[in-house]
Amino acid sequence: MLDQGLLNQLQNRFGDRFSTGKSVCEQHGTGESWVELKAPEAVVWIQSTEEAVELVKLCAEYQVPITPYGAGTSLEGHVQALKGGICVDLSQMDQVIAVNNQDMDCVVQPGVTRKQLNQHLNETGLFFPVDPGADASIGGMVSTRASGTNAVRYGTMKDNVLNVTAVLADGRVIKTAQRARKSSAGYDLTRLFVGSEGTLGLITEVTLKLHPIPEATSAARCNFPSVDEAVQAVIQVIQCGIPMARIELLDELSIKAINGYSKMTLPEQPTLFLEFHGSQQAVTEQAEWVASLVSENGGGDFVWAVQTEDRTRIWEARHNAYYASVALRPGCKGWSTDVCVPISALADCIRETQQDLSGSFLMAPIVGHVGDGNFHVLFLIDPDKSEEIEEAYRLNGRMVERALKLGGTCTGEHGIGVGKLKYLRQELGDCVDVMQSIKLALDPNQLFNPGKTIWG
Repeated sequence: MLDQGLLNQLQNRFGDRFSTGKSVCEQHGTGESWVELKAPEAVVWIQSTEEAVELVKLCAEYQVPITPYGAGTSLEGHVQALKGGICVDLSQMDQVIAVNNQDMDCVVQPGVTRKQLNQHLNETGLFFPVDPGADASIGGMVSTRASGTNAVRYGTMKDNVLNVTAVLADGRVIKTAQRARKSSAGYDLTRLFVGSEGTLGLITEVTLKLHPIPEATSAARCNFPSVDEAVQAVIQVIQCGIPMARIELLDELSIKAINGYSKMTLPEQPTLFLEFHGSQQAVTEQAEWVASLVSENGGGDFVWAVQTEDRTRIWEARHNAYYASVALRPGCKGWSTDVCVPISALADCIRETQQDLSGSFLMAPIVGHVGDGNFHVLFLIDPDKSEEIEEAYRLNGRMVERALKLGGTCTGEHGIGVGKLKYLRQELGDCVDVMQSIKLALDPNQLFNPGKTIWG
């Protein structure tokens, strides 16, 4: 139970930006995927770094845990309040502070979403490319080291964050770097916070790299007789050094889901969605080269989408794959998991995962950002049936074990949260002890997001 003195101070300081309402707290105690609800005891909406400092100092005084919350789109239980305490909702810190056109960077508050940022940049000729699918907040994307469909060309959040401003557990405010594109000054604290999943401090500002909007963009889709042939085509495309903007794989079950949800009529076969960026000549050359590699691997004809509205429809359908898949089984919950492996091991990893799924009673579509070896399985489960939860755990465990044996990682972009805690030490060994030492040095009382990421 929270101390009444703390509750009174929070109410007096934040007014209607403070709530202990049951429905509000429960809303803030789970993310997008199926994870057991663990609600905080109160929620506070902050609007500035100064307010973050005040709140952190109050929580430190009363030894109350702090769980950050952005858009609530996390998939591994990052926002579960395992120890109760205060949820800090950052959605009202939603200002684009500065756009530096000549330097191609911008400064934003953590509650800005990726769509909001790109709308703000619309007239500048620049864009922010990291696209995890959901309209996630920038702060959440930093915290989980997000990536997505454009990562094969533009990199992940770790490649596109220049610095962060963060409030530490003792109330100090630090800025991890300057705006220069490179530096060899001291430890790389920016990368320490990128992927820290809210366990080291509250991020209150982020400086991001921006990229020029390409002169020409074209998209295509192509279906294959099997997932294996589609993946072999992707491997050849990557090994040939073709600078693809996006290469997305959807298996036949995912295509069936999209057809029903997005009112499309795609052939229900494994399908690659591709996108090319560059000059008009470069885009044409890249597309012709890829078309030839696809043909060699059993792919059907390219179906082009050159017009903006056609491309938008393709990628909206891809981004809606989660909701489309959940709709395949009304009343179910989606349990999304991911792994990432070296590109040469991708075909084996997906093939063996498919073999596991074919022998299971669970329905589980596969999609993947296969250009960088990352793919996802979505288990469609009834959370009231223990046998389905146990089966999902079993299949997820086999998938992770397989990825680790192939030199991969237990999560390419979802993060650890609580869902992947048991696999982190298996992947990184004594590195986890080093991470725990860093955590205790910065947050000795473990106030920030306790029980997550490194504490299994």
